Amino acid sequence: MKESKIKNFSQSKIENRKSKIRIGIIGGTFNPIHYGHLLAAEEARQRFDLHEVIFVPCARPPHKNQPDIAGPEDRYKMTCLAISSNKYFKASDIEIKRGGVSYSEDTLREFKKIYGEEAELYFIIGADASAELDTWKNVEKLPQLCQFIAVNRPGYNLKPTNFTHILEIPDVDISSTVIRARIKQGKSIKYLLPEEVENYIYEQKLYGIASR
Repeated sequence: MKESKIKNFSQSKIENRKSKIRIGIIGGTFNPIHYGHLLAAEEARQRFDLHEVIFVPCARPPHKNQPDIAGPEDRYKMTCLAISSNKYFKASDIEIKRGGVSYSEDTLREFKKIYGEEAELYFIIGADASAELDTWKNVEKLPQLCQFIAVNRPGYNLKPTNFTHILEIPDVDISSTVIRARIKQGKSIKYLLPEEVENYIYEQKLYGIASR
């Protein structure tokens, strides 16, 4: 009888842990979104058993000064196109609607309100962003709101902190900067990002290109 009670209590604890909703959040400029972003999100979803991953294009990034940044609505539309085939991926315009400089603390608090305080939030960041964590606004408060998943990236060394998980994924040396440069040079960007996003870029004549 005692063994049965202990077993049931243990199972109950496991079930309670599994019942908590686990949400992945991947924020960024997405200027434009590419396969590197999508691979990181999918690997994190599987590795950490996330119920869904939310892509959050920022309104105005606090750490980047890009003269060739596309408008927030264009970046949001490209994000929606890129994730349309994955039922576990969603896009949120929460930062775009809020406007101004986008700070992660504000966004995380809003998602806590949406999903509830018991929801487990996992913030997915690249190795480059992980190296700059100490420059983020109110970074000391973020561990109370989420867990970080730092994803490796060619050319960067990941250094774990007391609130960062390290996620090793296949090396994909793709960056939005390279994609924009190739567009300006008239080079192909096929297979660097989803075809729907590629078509949108040319249709809207983004990044200084007039035609294919």
